[in-house]
Amino acid sequence: MTTTTTTATRTTERHSRPRTLAQRVAAADWPALAEELDTLGCAVTPRLLSPADCRALSALYDEPAEAQGTESGGRSRFRSTIDMARHRFGSGQYRYFANPLPEPVQALREAFYPHLLKIARDWADKLGRPAPWPDSLEEWLTPCHEAGQTKSSQILLRYGAGDWNALHRDLFGEMVFPLQVVIGLDEQGIDYTGGEFLLVEQRLRAQSRGTSTVLPQGHGLIFTTRDRPVRSARGWSAGPVRHGVSAVRSGRRHSLGLVFHDA
Repeated sequence: MTTTTTTATRTTERHSRPRTLAQRVAAADWPALAEELDTLGCAVTPRLLSPADCRALSALYDEPAEAQGTESGGRSRFRSTIDMARHRFGSGQYRYFANPLPEPVQALREAFYPHLLKIARDWADKLGRPAPWPDSLEEWLTPCHEAGQTKSSQILLRYGAGDWNALHRDLFGEMVFPLQVVIGLDEQGIDYTGGEFLLVEQRLRAQSRGTSTVLPQGHGLIFTTRDRPVRSARGWSAGPVRHGVSAVRSGRRHSLGLVFHDA
């Protein structure tokens, strides 16, 4: 009896220990996510960040341009702030993180890359395209930087009531990774209403198809950066895709954007 109780206790303790971000990402059902990406061009992951993690990340948005503290060493945490209305991108704001990235942002980016890489290579094979992406994120960023794409592309976004994001693609140069991730940092229905993630796919000789997704707090949404393979009578063709955010009806919505090529 004692041995059984001890074993059960150890098992409970093992499963209750907080997992690293890499372990949380790896624990997702990646075959199912890949299948959904093949079908819709986007897929929601299990929860990756706790509510406390989400609040800590969204709170970074209010740090001044010259961040103070040991982690940033007095350097600015962000390299630029974009007013979307000014550039006719929609309404709202987002900020590009500066390098070095905050630890959870860097950890998430590194954790996602090897899993997304398998899907990226499969898509490239279907479309008859080169697959220039090495096995590690660090190796991939080297040619990005050599091509002049040296700026951080990781984004912290903030939308208030009435704000929205126009349909677009996050292409910052010739070096492109075909998948990216956005993570919800607030809870729809409590912190804000509206603000659904939108994906619009242009279909060959047909009307465009739209997909609307509620972004759960702490969960990631994987989606295609510019297009995805679509099966046709003649084989595979590229279906162009753009993404955006519907109007926020009330409250405030934050999200973290992970892009796997630099700007």
